[in-house]
Amino acid sequence: MPDVPTAALPHFLSPLTGLVDQGGPVVLFLLALSLVAAALIAAKLLQFLYLGVGRFGTARKALDLWLDGRPQEAKTMAAGGKSVVADIMLKLVQGSARSETRTELLKEDVERICIQRINTLRAYLRPLDMIAQTAPLIGLLGTVLGMIEAFQAMQGAGAAVDPSVLAGGIWVALLTTAVGLSVAIPVSAIVGWFDSRIEAEQSEMEALVTAFFTGAIAERGAARIVALEASETRHAV
Repeated sequence: MPDVPTAALPHFLSPLTGLVDQGGPVVLFLLALSLVAAALIAAKLLQFLYLGVGRFGTARKALDLWLDGRPQEAKTMAAGGKSVVADIMLKLVQGSARSETRTELLKEDVERICIQRINTLRAYLRPLDMIAQTAPLIGLLGTVLGMIEAFQAMQGAGAAVDPSVLAGGIWVALLTTAVGLSVAIPVSAIVGWFDSRIEAEQSEMEALVTAFFTGAIAERGAARIVALEASETRHAV
């Protein structure tokens, strides 16, 4: 690989040039993977921000309004929310407002929408997980190849082996494993954080849908059961 003049590069890229010169194509490939991972992580963060992941307050307030028997206010509150769970709440209120809607069909259809939203939130996670799993293996491959070259050089030198030269070849070979782990560890941690946020979103959706149809009777008592029965009677007419 041709040498790149250090003076022609920005100052912060000089260490990366040294890594590529010492580690060879394997390190270059790992650095390319790190750039891909960084782009995917940025895309996921923007997606989470746009979809309002973790913003549960509006949906919970809308649910309270619905359970208090104020459906129009609940609809207005949910419509003003900028989050996935607020959109789910809005669909629940709108579907329940239709007199011909059957409760069990509405619940099944909302669950279908929840699954679609969760699948959308899981986009790009598989490529990130693959990078986290393969980066250490690629680094290990580079180390093995480097060790083979070092021992081949030692065999060719015969009795005139210079231990310092051999040690230098070994540490350069181990460099690829270090780079692979440096890529994999933060990516793996970030994937775990993304997973935790998606699981929290899924749990909130399930709790919201369940409370909507049960009326949260465990918390609100028997008074809400009467309201629910009246609502179901109205829908059945």
